[in-house]
Amino acid sequence: MVDTIPSGLLEACVVVGVSDEHLTELCQLQGKDGELPPVEVEVLQVHAPPFVKRESSSDGLESSHAPAFSRAQKRRSFKKKRERPISFNSDSASQSAVATSEDLSVPQNIDLMALQQLCFPDGLRITNESREDSYHFLVFTDVFGNQTHGVVAQYCKPVQFNQDGVMHLNGNRSSKLPRLYTTYSICIISRYPYYNALRDCLSCFLLQLKTVRMSEFEETVKEFSAKLALVPIPPPGQLHVVFNLRPLAIELPSRLDADRPVVDLDLHLPFLCFQPQQILQIISSLLMEHRLVFLSTDWSKLTLMAECFMIFIHPLRWQHPYVPVLSRQMLDFIMAPTAYLMGCHTFHFDDVTEEIEDLVLIDIDQGTVISSHTPELLDVPQAAKNCFLFRCQDLQLHYDLELCNSSTHTDINDVRAHRRRWQHTLNTVIMNVTMELIVNIFSDVHEFLNYEHRVFNSEEFLRSREPEDLNIYKKVLDTHIFHSFLRDRLNKRDDAFTRMEMSHRSETRRLRAMTESPRRPTVEEIRKFSRPENGLNKRLGMSMPNLADDRVLNTPVRQMSMKAMFSQCGTWNPSRSIKTFNLPEFPPPLAFQYVQNYYSDLISRLTKAIAMATPDDSALLARYHYLRGLVNSVAGRRVDALGDFQSLYKTDVDIFPSQLVNTLVDSLPVEERQSAERRTELKRLISRVKRDNERERARPLDGGTIKRFELPKKHLHLDDFVRRVQESGIVKDLGTIHRLFDALTVGQQKQVDPEIFCFFYNFWKETEAAAQDVELPAVVLEHMESNECVYKLSSSVKTSHGVGKIAMTQRRLFLLTEGRPGYVEITKFRDIEDVKLSSAAFLLLRIPSLKIKTSLRKETFEANLKSECDLWHMMIKEMWAGRKMADEHKDPQFMDQALTNALLMDAVVGSLQTQKAIYAASKLSYFDKMKSDVPMMVPKTTSETLKHKINPSLDVTSPQAVDVLCYTPGQLGVSDLDGGGNPKLWCAMANGKVLVFDATSWSMQHSSVQVGTSRLNCMLAVNSQQLWIGSQDSIIYIINPRSTSCNKHLTEHRMAVTGFALEERADKFSQTVAYSCSTDGSVIVWDVFMLQVKRQFRVSCDGMCSIQIHDGMLWCCARDGLTEVRRNGAVNRKVSLPVHLSSSPGGFSSFLLFNESEQLWAGFADAGEICMWHCRDVSRPIIRIQLKDCAGVVCMIKVKKQIWVGCRGRSAAGKSRGKIYVVNTERCTVEKELIAHADCVQTLCSAEDRYVLSGAAQDDGKIGIWKVE
Repeated sequence: MVDTIPSGLLEACVVVGVSDEHLTELCQLQGKDGELPPVEVEVLQVHAPPFVKRESSSDGLESSHAPAFSRAQKRRSFKKKRERPISFNSDSASQSAVATSEDLSVPQNIDLMALQQLCFPDGLRITNESREDSYHFLVFTDVFGNQTHGVVAQYCKPVQFNQDGVMHLNGNRSSKLPRLYTTYSICIISRYPYYNALRDCLSCFLLQLKTVRMSEFEETVKEFSAKLALVPIPPPGQLHVVFNLRPLAIELPSRLDADRPVVDLDLHLPFLCFQPQQILQIISSLLMEHRLVFLSTDWSKLTLMAECFMIFIHPLRWQHPYVPVLSRQMLDFIMAPTAYLMGCHTFHFDDVTEEIEDLVLIDIDQGTVISSHTPELLDVPQAAKNCFLFRCQDLQLHYDLELCNSSTHTDINDVRAHRRRWQHTLNTVIMNVTMELIVNIFSDVHEFLNYEHRVFNSEEFLRSREPEDLNIYKKVLDTHIFHSFLRDRLNKRDDAFTRMEMSHRSETRRLRAMTESPRRPTVEEIRKFSRPENGLNKRLGMSMPNLADDRVLNTPVRQMSMKAMFSQCGTWNPSRSIKTFNLPEFPPPLAFQYVQNYYSDLISRLTKAIAMATPDDSALLARYHYLRGLVNSVAGRRVDALGDFQSLYKTDVDIFPSQLVNTLVDSLPVEERQSAERRTELKRLISRVKRDNERERARPLDGGTIKRFELPKKHLHLDDFVRRVQESGIVKDLGTIHRLFDALTVGQQKQVDPEIFCFFYNFWKETEAAAQDVELPAVVLEHMESNECVYKLSSSVKTSHGVGKIAMTQRRLFLLTEGRPGYVEITKFRDIEDVKLSSAAFLLLRIPSLKIKTSLRKETFEANLKSECDLWHMMIKEMWAGRKMADEHKDPQFMDQALTNALLMDAVVGSLQTQKAIYAASKLSYFDKMKSDVPMMVPKTTSETLKHKINPSLDVTSPQAVDVLCYTPGQLGVSDLDGGGNPKLWCAMANGKVLVFDATSWSMQHSSVQVGTSRLNCMLAVNSQQLWIGSQDSIIYIINPRSTSCNKHLTEHRMAVTGFALEERADKFSQTVAYSCSTDGSVIVWDVFMLQVKRQFRVSCDGMCSIQIHDGMLWCCARDGLTEVRRNGAVNRKVSLPVHLSSSPGGFSSFLLFNESEQLWAGFADAGEICMWHCRDVSRPIIRIQLKDCAGVVCMIKVKKQIWVGCRGRSAAGKSRGKIYVVNTERCTVEKELIAHADCVQTLCSAEDRYVLSGAAQDDGKIGIWKVE
C-alpha cells in the first residue's frame, strides 16, 4: 500500500534577492569606485499553504480543515522586516509602501539559510546589463532521508530609485538615468520531483511577473503559489493530471508503479553527455559507495544528471549525503569523511582535487569520468556490461529524427504533447535497460538467501562469481546500499526488480527452482556459456540466463525497434495507454468561497469521469476514486472522502492511502463519525484501517535484521545444527538434516564438533566448486539431456569398458574414457537390476570392485574403485531406489531427495576420514532402506492414472497444506508481456500465500502472491481479468491473472468466505453475476464488472460451505442440509441428512448438481459414502455408494460424466492418507480407487476435463496431476 500522505504540488514558494535598503547602499557605492561589490542575498518572501482558511463555520465554531492539498506539517516562524519596496519600472515610481514587520509560516523541513545560497550558488552582483532568465534544480534531504525538490527561476530586473519626485543618480540631478540590473530568484519547493512541470509553471509565471507593479508583486506571487497548492498529485498508474497556466497546459505524469519515484525529467541526458561505458563506471561507483562529485558550468545539469543516476540504480537507494548543487559557500561539504554524491561548478575543479583524495570526478561538460586515487575505476560485472552495451546501441536519443516524417504542429501545446509522448516512450525504454542491468548484476542473490533465518551466504555468493568480477562484488557487498537491497529481498518485496528477475529466468532455472538439487551447471548452461563468442569462461556462476540467448544477440543491431527492444527486456510497456484528467480553471481571487467552488467543480468533473468509465477499465476507475477522495478530504467532505476510499479499496488496494485515511478518521467530529459508522461499509473501512495501522506500528522499524552466514565455533546440539545447515543452504528438509546429524555424531555424544562441521561444510562446497569446473567434451554433451548435471566424478579407475572416470548425473552413470576423450554409457538408474560389491584379482592382491547389472546389457559392468568402492556402492543404491520411487509415484522429488542423500554421503565420508565413515554415511541411506524394509508398490490403477506430482513447499522447511487449487485456461493473443497466454495453476497455501504454476511445464511462474494472512477457502475464475479468492478473514481478494497482482478487495462479508458460484445471464445491464457465501449463511449477489452488491440475503443454516447454480435456482450446502433458494433469498426446498447419518456431527461436506441427469450428489464429512437424490423429487429413495477404506469425504468435482471424490482414507497403520474415488454417474459405481497422497485430499480441480489436480493436507503437501479417461 502507498503509505505516504499525498499533498499538493507546492510545498512552499520562496523569493530570494537583495532588499531595497541594501540596493540603495550599493548604488551609492558605485559612484565612488565605479564597481559594485557582491551582494548579500536575502529571503524576501515565503509562501506556504494553507493560503485560505475559513475562520469560522456557520455555527460560530472554527473550521478544522485547511482547503489546500497539503498535509498537516510542523512549521516555524520566519520574521522578515519589509522596508520600502524596490521599483521595478517607471510606472510604479510614485508608489510607496509603509515598512511593516510580519511573521511568516515556514515548513519546518526547509532551511532558509541554505536555500538563499542555493538560489544563487555563484553569488549575486548588480550589473549594468540584463541577463537571460535561467533555471536550475535543487534537492533537499533531511536527516531521515526524506527528500524535497526545488526548481529555481532567476530573472533580471532594472532598478531605479525615486527621491523627491525627481530622478537622481548617486545624489546628482540627472535627466539621463542609467540602467542597473539585479537578479531575483523564485524557488518552488515540492515533495515530488516534477522538474519539467515546475519549470513550465515558472516560465508561464515569469511572463506575468515582468509586467506586474511592485505594489502587486507579493500578492501576485502568493496567488501563483496558491494555484499550485490546489493541484493534486496523481496516484501511480496510467492517469496524468493536466492544468492550465496560460499560455501552456502543464501535465503532471504519474509514477509507473507504487514502488517507483516520479519521472519528470529527460532520462536520455546522461547518454548525450557520456558514452555507455562511462555511464557504467558512474553506476559502479554508486554501487560501491564512492565519493562522487559532478562538475559543470551549467548549474541545471548537476541535479538533472544526479537524479537520472538515482533512477538508473533503482531499486537500490543511495544512503549517504546527497547534495547535487553546492554553492560557493558550501564547498567545505566535500571534506565529509563519508561517502557522498555532490555537485559543484567546474571553476572549483582544482580546489576540489587538491583538497580531497579518493574522489570520482564526473565532468558533465567534457563527458569524462576520472578517479583521483586509482588509474582505472572498477567496472560492473562483464556479462552485465555486455548486455547493457548491446541494449544501448539501439536507443533512439534524438527527437529531431522523430520529426522527419511528421507534420508541423501549429499549436504550442500540440508540439509539447508530441514531445512528451516521445520522451515518455524513451524514458520507459531507458528504465527497462537500466533495470535489466541491475537485475543482471544481482539476480543470483536470492539463491544465497535463507528467508526463514534471514541469512545471506556472502562467501558462497562470491565463490559463484566470475574471477574478474570479484573485486566489485566484494566492495558492493559491504555497502549500505546493498544491505538495504538485501533487506527488501528477505522481506520478499514485490517490486520492479522482482518482476523483471522472474521474467528473465529461463525455463531450466524455473524447473530447477522446483527441485531440491544442489547447484550444479546443467548441460544447457555448459553449451551456452562455453561458446567463444560469449566471452565467458567455464565457471558457470553467473546470473543472466537470457544474456546469450540466440534470439537476442543474433538480432541485427540496427534493425531492432524501440518496441522490439522493450519486448525483450522490459517490465513497463511504453505504449501503455495514458489517460489525462483536466483540472478546472483556477479560481481568480484568494477567497474561501471561490476555492470551495473550485473543489466542487473538480469533484463534479471526477464524478462525471467515474460515471463514463467502462467497467473493464477498473484501474482508471480506481484512480478517479483516489482523486475524488483526496479532493473531498481537503474540501472538508470527510464522509464522502471515506466513501471514495472504500470504493478505491475494492478496485485497487495498491494505491490505497492508508495513512491519509487513518488521519481522516482521527479528524472526524463526533457527528460525522456517527454518520460514517451508520454506513456498514464505512464502519468496516474504519476498523480495518485502524487494525492495519496497529499492525504497521508493530513491525520493526529497520525492516528486519540481516545476518551473514558464519561457521560455528562451539559444539552444536540438534536445534543449533538444524539452523546452521538451513542457513548454509545445503539442505532444508528437517528429516534429512536429522539423519545428517546422526551421521556426524556416530560414536560420540549427540552434538556436532565445530571442527567436523567446518570440514563437512568445506568439503561440500569444494565438491560443488569442482563440479562447476568440470570440462565435458562435446561428444559427451551430445549424449546428455539439457538439464543434466554432473554431480560426482570418481578418480581414474580400471573398468570392464576401459580406463576412465565414472561420472554420476541425476539420471545415469557413464564413463569418461581417458586418452582420447570419449563417452561410454554405463546405465541409467531406472535400468539397474543389481548392484553389489566384489573384488578383482591383481597379482597376489584382491582389489575391491563394484559390479552393476543392467536390464539393457547382458554383460555386467565392473569397476575397480578400490577405496571408493563402498561409497559408490551406497550412492548408486540410493539413487537406484530413489529412481524407482520417483517412477512409481510419478514424483520427481524422490529422485532429487535421493541425489541430495547421495551427495551428503560423499561429504560425510570426505569430512570424517575415519574407519566409521562408511557406517556414518549409511545413516543417510533413506530410500534404499525404505525399499528393503517396506516395499512400497503403487497399485497399477493409481500408477496408470497418475501423470505427475509437484511439490509447492520446497521453499519452506516442512510441507504445507494445499488448501485450494484453481486452473485457468490459456488465452490466445496474449503476449508474455501481458501475463502470457499459457494456462496457469493457482495454488493456495497456508497463511494467505498463493503460488502460480505454468500448467504447460508445471514450473513455478511467479513468486508467491500474498493475499491476507489467513487460510484461503475457495477460488473462482470469474473472467480473464478476475480470479476471486475467498478467505477465512471474510475478505474476497481479486487477482488479475495476467499481471498476477492482487489489488482489489471485497469486504462486505462478516464471516469466512467459503464458496462462489457464477451465473451467465442475458441481462441488459449485467451479463455476468457472481454469488459468494460465508459460514454464517450470508449470500451476496455481485455485479462482476462494477464489483457492486446487487442483492444480499441470509439462509438459515449451520455452517454454509459451498453454493451452486442449477436451473435458475441457488443451492446452498451446509453441515445440516442442502437448501434450494430463489434469487431473492426465499427458500424453495431443503434436503436434510439421510436418516442413517442424522447423528453425524460433521454432516454434509460437499455436493454436486448434474443439469443433464437432474441428479444431486452429496458427500459427508464423517462417512465413507456418497448419496444421490433426484432433483425433480428429492423425496424419492436415495442411492448410496460406499467408498472402501474412506473415513470421510472432503471435496467433489464433476468431470465429464464422472465424479471425482477426494477423501480422508484409512491406512493399515492407522494413519490418514489421501484417496480419490472416480464414480460413474450413469452406473452409480466406483470405477477407480486411487491412492493419491500421504495425507487427506484437501482440494480437487479440473483442467479442461483432461486432467484432474489434487492437493493434499500438511503431512504430504503435494499436488497430484491425474489423467482423465
